Amino acid sequence: MIFDSTFLLLIPAMLFAVYAQFKVKSTYARYGNVNARSGMTGAEAARKILDANRASEVEIEQIEGTLTDHYDPRSKVLRLSADVYNGTSLAAIGVAAHEAGHAMQDAQEYLPLKMRNGFLLPVANIGSIAAWPLFLLGLLFSIPMLMDLGIIFFTAAVVFQVMNLPVEYNASGRAIALLTSTGVVTAEESKDAKKVLNAAGLTYLAAAAMALLQLIRLIILRGERD
Repeated sequence: MIFDSTFLLLIPAMLFAVYAQFKVKSTYARYGNVNARSGMTGAEAARKILDANRASEVEIEQIEGTLTDHYDPRSKVLRLSADVYNGTSLAAIGVAAHEAGHAMQDAQEYLPLKMRNGFLLPVANIGSIAAWPLFLLGLLFSIPMLMDLGIIFFTAAVVFQVMNLPVEYNASGRAIALLTSTGVVTAEESKDAKKVLNAAGLTYLAAAAMALLQLIRLIILRGERD
């Protein structure tokens, strides 16, 4: 990390990221204590959603950690943390439904998901690892080509973060619709479940904002060396 005047560009995104984390934790804690009237666990809710949408082949597994929930499109497995898998709260059910939403995206070949998990993910992984070493070496030894390569690699990581936004927000939208259509929650309860998912969405928005501002910062630093 380089600390200079351009670092000030990151402050708004950093503050937003802190707020997003606070919002997620406080919202999850609030609705983590509100049980759904159906009495279903997160795993049961996800199973009902998947079965009702012809995705019964998707398996559901319990994994360790907190909010480590994710859908693996390669193995067609929906993995839920213990609190979500066994929880009967609106927060747990909302998170489980969100991951089921990703399974629905996969089943319907949702283009942004295919792009994100296809060529963007490996490129972004390489970019996030190689970008800073290349740029810093170029900056320290005044090698413009290395700085340019660093910016190109980092741009790939930024594109991934931006492409991640429609994927995550679409999954949340699907989750709310699926929860109500399958009767897992009532229309009134769905409003509270939506608050949990909206709060989680802020973290993805904050990550994209941080990545974009970092890219702008690298471009400014590169321009100062011309």
